[in-house]
Amino acid sequence: MLPNEEKEKKQREKRFLARRVHICVIILSVIFFGFIVRLFDWQIITGDKYKKLSANSTAYTVTTDATRGEILDCNGAGLAVNRTGYRVAIDKLFMAPENLNDIILKLIDLMNTRHEKWIDVLPISLSDEGEFRFRQNMQDEIKTLKSKDYLDLKQSDSAAKCMDMLRERYELDDTRDKRELLSLASVHYNMELTGYSNSNPYIFAQDISSDMVAIISENTQGINGVEIQTFLTRNNPSGALAPHILGALGSISQEEYEEKTAEGKNYGFNDSIGKFGIEGAFEDELKGVGGERIVQKNAVGKVTKVARSVDAKPGHTIYLTIDKNLQSVANKALEKQINDARLNGLSEGKGHGEDCEAGAVVMLSVKDFSVLAAATYPSYDLNKYSNYDDYYIKLSTDKKAPLYDRAFTGAFAPGSVFKPCVAAAALEEGIITPYTQIDCTKYYNYYPTNPVACMGYHGEINLNSAIAQSCNYYFAETGRRLGIETMYLYAEKFGLGEKTGLEIDEGTGILAGRDSSVWQDGNTVQAAIGQSDNAFTPVQLAAYVATIANNGTRLKTHVVKEIRNYERTNTLRKYNKPEVLNTSGVSSQNLKYVQEAMRSVVASSNGTANSVFGNYKVKLAAKTGTAENSGSDHTVFMCYAPYEKPEVAIAVILEHGAHGKYSMGVAKSLLDEYFKKK
Repeated sequence: MLPNEEKEKKQREKRFLARRVHICVIILSVIFFGFIVRLFDWQIITGDKYKKLSANSTAYTVTTDATRGEILDCNGAGLAVNRTGYRVAIDKLFMAPENLNDIILKLIDLMNTRHEKWIDVLPISLSDEGEFRFRQNMQDEIKTLKSKDYLDLKQSDSAAKCMDMLRERYELDDTRDKRELLSLASVHYNMELTGYSNSNPYIFAQDISSDMVAIISENTQGINGVEIQTFLTRNNPSGALAPHILGALGSISQEEYEEKTAEGKNYGFNDSIGKFGIEGAFEDELKGVGGERIVQKNAVGKVTKVARSVDAKPGHTIYLTIDKNLQSVANKALEKQINDARLNGLSEGKGHGEDCEAGAVVMLSVKDFSVLAAATYPSYDLNKYSNYDDYYIKLSTDKKAPLYDRAFTGAFAPGSVFKPCVAAAALEEGIITPYTQIDCTKYYNYYPTNPVACMGYHGEINLNSAIAQSCNYYFAETGRRLGIETMYLYAEKFGLGEKTGLEIDEGTGILAGRDSSVWQDGNTVQAAIGQSDNAFTPVQLAAYVATIANNGTRLKTHVVKEIRNYERTNTLRKYNKPEVLNTSGVSSQNLKYVQEAMRSVVASSNGTANSVFGNYKVKLAAKTGTAENSGSDHTVFMCYAPYEKPEVAIAVILEHGAHGKYSMGVAKSLLDEYFKKK
């Protein structure tokens, strides 16, 4: 190709490329011009139309409550059930912000006309002198208020300083009087705590009376954003029957909220949650699943549509193994025998039970180790406790510790009821035979630093008589021969110092030797008679005696019978299949020797339980115990019945009961109730 031709070709290509660029620019200009025209039309010409359409499509999802499942006794009697209640809610979707403070004060004035309570969680009050001060027993709440998440103040800052910060934080008018200012700060603070928003109404007052419903309804007509809601609230028909077992509901904490939402659970800031007991342990089963409704608002904030998208699903119903009648008898018997022991001590003098004020009893089914009754004294009323007011403060500061679950978590020295375990271990290890004679001279001083005193001079005594008469000398010597390591290995198999498997909180107890930080050989003889560091829960003792009655098979203790749907028509889960936790490692023949000896505790004329149960209509096997401590001695009693075909096992402890007849009296009342129909 000639140079001129090549040059001409390149020029043609440049002109072609230039035309293509011009065409693309023209096309793009037309497209952008079209966009501009369309945008002008949307925003200027028809802007109001699309603004309204957009506003109409602004939707909020509001969660609705689920019905909480109920808790029943083994026969279907209600223990924690639902009743319809009324509450006052402030709904931000319908509330004009400029009216909020005036409406809050109006609601407070209305509540005050009937002396009814609204939700006030601010840990600040107004003194008689008109000064702001922190409330008593609200240290955690004060710490939260001053934390970085809220006021970001020093923990040493005053209540007045907190109020200044709250006033600024919520833009409250400082011309209001201090009481109004305090009330508004409290509501706004709790609104923040509970996440008050378009999708989360604020609960101003919970469970108000029907009279209060009428007053608020009449005085808030035409006021948008205030509504009376019906809801199902927890009710305990017999609030003092089994509070430690049932547990209670409380407002969800920040930590609980974060934990549940991290698990994918649907909780709101206003929700209640089980705090302990069955309510806490079975929270997921009881809560149910909340529903949802879709609320749409227009440009001026008016609600244009409310639609339900998902219906709420109720929680499940839980049947306990507790028998309401037996539980009632256990409560009454404990109270009576404790009062009788104290009155007797006051008449007899120091060390005879004048300081007896507390105790516990547990009754199990030998068949499956289900809890038929478990009572603690002193106790409390769940219906009052759930208000978390002065009653709760009184309970929490009571030196008698009514909130303490002595039946499941209290650990006490067992005294002589530990002896059947030592006997079974010694028989199985060949340390003794049923016929081995040990000469009781009352004072056992093999270890001079750990002497053991017996209740009498028993002379030559064998296993049966030693258990029947509770000879300390016999078991001190037997324990010495056995050794502490072997002793606690068998105790573990009987479930002592081991959790029983309950679905709710229980104590582990202390097993001497195994759990002792310091041990000397002389301590072994003290451990063998149930002293030293030994400390077991009443439910452990009940499982222990049930294991003896069950020929050495220790089952998992449980307090839940079954779970059904809310309507109670379908059984979802049953807990009646016995679960073996361990076996005693003691032969049936050696256990029979122990069982016969425990029968002699009742049947023998010099048996320690003969005075109460010698002529009892149902044959039983038993063991009494006395545990030394500061003040009057604790008294312990355990038994199972009937002797030939065991059905129930009982363990009782009376703190400072002094005399065994009182702990035996509690067991007798339960046995009377259980066998009265048989």
